[in-house]
Amino acid sequence: MTIRTVAATGSTNADMLLLARDGAAEGLWLRADRQTDGKGRLGRAWVSEPGNLYASTLVRLSHDDPPPATLALVAAVALHEAVGAVLPAGGPAATLKWPNDLLIGEAKLSGILLERSGDAVVVGIGVNLAHHPDLADRPTTSLGAQGAPVAAAVFAEELAEIFARWLAIWRGQGMAPVRDGWLAAAHPVGTPLHVRLPDGSSRDGLFAGLEADGALILHLASGERHVIHAADVSVLKD
Repeated sequence: MTIRTVAATGSTNADMLLLARDGAAEGLWLRADRQTDGKGRLGRAWVSEPGNLYASTLVRLSHDDPPPATLALVAAVALHEAVGAVLPAGGPAATLKWPNDLLIGEAKLSGILLERSGDAVVVGIGVNLAHHPDLADRPTTSLGAQGAPVAAAVFAEELAEIFARWLAIWRGQGMAPVRDGWLAAAHPVGTPLHVRLPDGSSRDGLFAGLEADGALILHLASGERHVIHAADVSVLKD
């Protein structure tokens, strides 16, 4: 495991994709103090102030690995564990929202973006450590605001070690323990969700767990069980 650090770059994911095409090995991490062209899921801009974590790592796929898309859950459980290790005891806990958003209360703390090129999957992780943006459409927070200040370099080292352990579990034991770890860290079954699908349609329903492959199960008011593989998910207030 190697962590390279640069003062600034456009996007650590874009840089890592280039490194992957040049033959970089699995386990390489790239961390930037600042990004000038970061992005989140669905093409959203990612505000990149100094003091937060902007990092990407590389996974090389083999034919025996579980489905590549399930690496989103691997990254989520690893990040949840790393954040849990620094949050103050007795304070609010972090929870996961499908597939890999980390929340404290209703406020978003981090983002994860996977991009693939050939046998390489780049896992990009951004965490609000010292700052959080003021967004009109959703609340946000940072570890600093939660009374858990941590330096980006220190957090990156811890996260890289935890991610490597969960990656080994994913490879050696399959999706079952990753799925169990994700469910243990997520909002409870029965939580009301709003789901916006890639075709622009939407559904409201109750969280009913995950399929074996990590797909979201939504229980609709009609009684229908809807399995979702890609969507933008919001937690609805009771």
